[in-house]
Amino acid sequence: MTFDEMITALEASGDYRVLRRLVPRTDMAVPDGPVKRGLFVDVETTGLDSARHEIIEIAMVPFTYDKGGQICATQTPFHALQQPKEPISAEITRLTGITDEMVAGKSIDWAAVADMVEGADIVLAHNASFDRQFLERACEAFEHKPWGCSHAQVDWAGEGFEGTRLGYLVAGAGYFFEKHRALNDCYAAVELLSKPLPVSGVIAFRTLLDAARKTTWRLFAAYAPFEFKDALRERGYRWNAEGQGPHRAWYIDVSEEQLRIERAFLEQEVYARQVDLPLVAINAYNRFSARV
Repeated sequence: MTFDEMITALEASGDYRVLRRLVPRTDMAVPDGPVKRGLFVDVETTGLDSARHEIIEIAMVPFTYDKGGQICATQTPFHALQQPKEPISAEITRLTGITDEMVAGKSIDWAAVADMVEGADIVLAHNASFDRQFLERACEAFEHKPWGCSHAQVDWAGEGFEGTRLGYLVAGAGYFFEKHRALNDCYAAVELLSKPLPVSGVIAFRTLLDAARKTTWRLFAAYAPFEFKDALRERGYRWNAEGQGPHRAWYIDVSEEQLRIERAFLEQEVYARQVDLPLVAINAYNRFSARV
């Protein structure tokens, strides 16, 4: 009996589910007409704060996609390590597998990175609010591209997945891979996005593109009375500690349809009067960036 026959027999019993090793593919689908170019990126860093910590690994996997959001093919990836100014902590080594010895004397060619970014129609990451902020500090080319997020812009829960971490999603799709290395993460995410979602049947990347193309609005509850902080937090507002003046305030990101409802809530329940509140348009060119 071959491995495939054994797997079929196990899964047919209803008592077993077999995970297959995820093997990166070059050709994934025949394009339906002209194609565009996407770029999936991932970085490993010395910490979580893009203002203080450094990138120690970057990977980028370029791919083509057609008008229907079907990923067609992947191209030659980019991968590089960088020696940081300070030694890598034991915790970061535990999480990433990257040691001081691995990065000794290594540096990232940011000009080569910029060249690859310039050819992309969209840049993607899994948790783009993390990767974009680090990458924009390191390479200006990332500031001028539209971004999408495979973590936040696909309704994984609605499609039956129990978590949104990349390892959980890939396992839910029936695969396993060596996690927390940048290049492996890129290939795993591209493979995941190339597949139809289990409930809707829509290609995952198509749903991401639809979400990325929408404009949302960041509404600031400027100078809201202190006693309403708990009510705002419970409603989904977050505190913008980095802002200045009226932008150092509680804020919420909402759709065009939700904006009217949210303004009415603030005027009726928080300010008890009509107010002219700060409002910022969020689109793929500034979403997930520290510049907003």
